[in-house]
Amino acid sequence: MTDVTVVGSGPNGLAAAMVAAHSGLRVRVIEASGTLGGGARTAELLESGFRHDVCSAVHPMALASPFFREAGLERVVEFLVPEVSYAQGIAPGRSALAYRDLERTIEGLRADGRVWRGLFAAPAASAGRLGAATLGVPRVRPSDVASLLGLGTRAAAVAASGLRAGFLDDGAPALLAGLAAHAIGDAHSLAAMIVGLTLGAHAHAGGWPVPRGGSQSIVDVMVAWLRARSVEFETGHRVSDIGEVADSRLVFLDVTPRAAVSILGDALPTGRRRRYERFTYGPGVAKVDYTLDEPVPWLDPGLARSGTVHLGGPAATVLAGEREITRGRLSDEPFVMVSVPSMFDSTRAPAGKHVVWAYVHTPSGWDGDAERIVTARIEQFAPGFRDLIRASTSRSAVGYAEYNENYVGGDISAGRTTLRQLVGRPVLSLEPWRTGAPGVYLCSSSTAPGPGVHGMAGAHAARLALAREFGMDAAELAADPPRFAG
Repeated sequence: MTDVTVVGSGPNGLAAAMVAAHSGLRVRVIEASGTLGGGARTAELLESGFRHDVCSAVHPMALASPFFREAGLERVVEFLVPEVSYAQGIAPGRSALAYRDLERTIEGLRADGRVWRGLFAAPAASAGRLGAATLGVPRVRPSDVASLLGLGTRAAAVAASGLRAGFLDDGAPALLAGLAAHAIGDAHSLAAMIVGLTLGAHAHAGGWPVPRGGSQSIVDVMVAWLRARSVEFETGHRVSDIGEVADSRLVFLDVTPRAAVSILGDALPTGRRRRYERFTYGPGVAKVDYTLDEPVPWLDPGLARSGTVHLGGPAATVLAGEREITRGRLSDEPFVMVSVPSMFDSTRAPAGKHVVWAYVHTPSGWDGDAERIVTARIEQFAPGFRDLIRASTSRSAVGYAEYNENYVGGDISAGRTTLRQLVGRPVLSLEPWRTGAPGVYLCSSSTAPGPGVHGMAGAHAARLALAREFGMDAAELAADPPRFAG
């Protein structure tokens, strides 16, 4: 017998395990894959000495996460923060740059700097409260409500303006479109703009960092912490029926609602089953990884200073392309996101060499040639890129769904970004992690507060479950979080 079983070893599952183990319970983690980490894995995909992030690569939400801040993640993982948080390639040789320094960004946007200041000065200055509000949902402290309301008001105004927001030039709207495109799909929607402005605020506060050694560095310190407390790990075991973990008093499922329906079967109450079956999934991504002999030869050298590069064109092109993928078609000018972590982290590649991480947004279940599309898009903004490629590998949206069952149809957000699914993820409730099945809780990115490497879904689910199932005091659990040594 064990007290707690966590199914799935992504950051949320590991966070739930940490809260439970810190409370003195016996914990077991079961992972379907042969390696731990979920969407935060790093591996030598192509050549020895070249380390690629398999899914997530850049981590603004890790710095914003109350769980990771309280645990002291920055003491044990070095986060490298580029001077340019993100950049938007508008046309070959012409880009807009969002520096971590808000004033420098405003200066670069010239006539539109005043409007940019109005959008981001207050959210960036109160990024800590904003992080607590957005990641603390559905329980938001009264002191954080103003930050949340201010963000919503700004997002509504920007969405209603078609992202023009009173701008005179095309640089600032393109930057906003790139932010909204992180919602993958309805980039013109209010929900996407809420996501975009949140990311934009963090870009001008803590920045958009890359962890030294790759995303796996975050997982590794969590796993080491858990192993030191005798937590058991079992890899290569896909749990397909809740009966497989019947020896556990409490179970956390770091899976999607669709998978929970399958695993729980008749143990899931009919009403909750129907609500889980109504939960919707968004468009997908396809990914290409490269090793290079030299840095990417960007026409605009400013792109080389950015940790995240959006190759999407002007705002109208981004919005049209994202709308196309929701309709099941890939745009002729697709949105491609690129990161070259080896520009900032010397551990990722041998001296002088580089790794390139790139996504293209696709319709759900797309199974086309991602490498052809991504290479051509990068070549537009960096002529000669093809000639520098040592090796490459690609994975379609179908391939992503096969790699990780939480990525339904290639949806790395584990659920469509809509206003309804921002406030009710996966159900509208003050306790959205409860499944209704005795002793079983969801803790994946399909639950509040949503996608990102922040661990908050696991932490929220665990504190609720330990209070309900073991009679622990939820306030005391929150006041005494797990902490990394360092």
